[in-house]
Amino acid sequence: MLKYFLGSYLFTALCLVGAFIWGNHVHPGAGLQCVFIALVLGVLEVSLSFDNAVVNAMKLEHMSEKWRHRFITWGIAIAVFGMRFVFPILVVSIFAKLSMLEVFKVATTDPDTYAGYLHQTHAPIVTFGGLFLIMLFLNYFFNHKKEVHWIRCIEAPLSHLDHFKGIEIIIALLLVLATQQVVPTAEKLPVAISGIFGIITFLAIEGLAHFLEKHEEIRMAKCATTNVACSGLISFIYLELIDASFSLDGVLGAFALSKDIIIITLGLSIGAMFVRSLTIMLVEKKTLAQFRYLEHGAHWAIGALAGLMLISTVKEVPEVITGVIGLGFIVAAFGSSVLHNKKLQNLIAENSDTETNSEGGENA
Repeated sequence: MLKYFLGSYLFTALCLVGAFIWGNHVHPGAGLQCVFIALVLGVLEVSLSFDNAVVNAMKLEHMSEKWRHRFITWGIAIAVFGMRFVFPILVVSIFAKLSMLEVFKVATTDPDTYAGYLHQTHAPIVTFGGLFLIMLFLNYFFNHKKEVHWIRCIEAPLSHLDHFKGIEIIIALLLVLATQQVVPTAEKLPVAISGIFGIITFLAIEGLAHFLEKHEEIRMAKCATTNVACSGLISFIYLELIDASFSLDGVLGAFALSKDIIIITLGLSIGAMFVRSLTIMLVEKKTLAQFRYLEHGAHWAIGALAGLMLISTVKEVPEVITGVIGLGFIVAAFGSSVLHNKKLQNLIAENSDTETNSEGGENA
């Protein structure tokens, strides 16, 4: 375990030192309080992101060692400074029609005003992430080639829906229309645009990945090194977009604990680092192969998270509900996998005993 999480422990120590220094600088005497808030945010991020780790592991299994390493190094930089710090500032800049520098100054000097701006952009942000995750959820279950089913009575019929070409897009667009109908008038257009861009982003990444896979043999013949790099890059971008969609709700919900963007970034970054370490551990220990229903549980959790994100456009959804539901699917899938493995072992043992008894009878 230390092999996988040593970097996360060291990163956590650095973040907590940073939280203490920043807390005392901005709020004299509040260093320890900021350290505590950062720790709580880190724990919340990890508890909300087990499904993210499982989905990441599915992609990483098909990536080279080089790109796995880059997922930890480059990826954590994008996750920390990109999604937890730059992205919220960029979104507020776009919707508040202010420069990013102005928003940065507001975020670091007037947290209450910044939190107010971010609250105003909540609906478009979660709509983008929610529709991206909805497409991921539908794309996984609408697959007639999928032979393993966890909740068979639901998953088996869903697997045949991919014969209806474009059904995922139709469902996603209907969800955009439904969401757009219930939000306040001022948010209707931003929500519709954000939802459509969430769908387009998913389709663009999936389409590019499919194109590269289809032409894999041609690229390998031309240059094997280039091929690995391209495949790794697309998967890397795909993983970062998934991580971004998962983090949207957490970033917005973090303002319930603190309005200081620096403390929020440090706390959520601790969680993001541990999720990445957990992902690498799942890949190298072949955990997904050992527990066959974990992928299913993770995608059901994704579907639930996406639905809650869309609901949150009109009604606040507590982070604890999101976390409990997501973790519940993962735990249930893990338990089902353990039971399946035990049944398989018992069946093998029974067959072995039968063969032994049969051989004994023949010898007699």
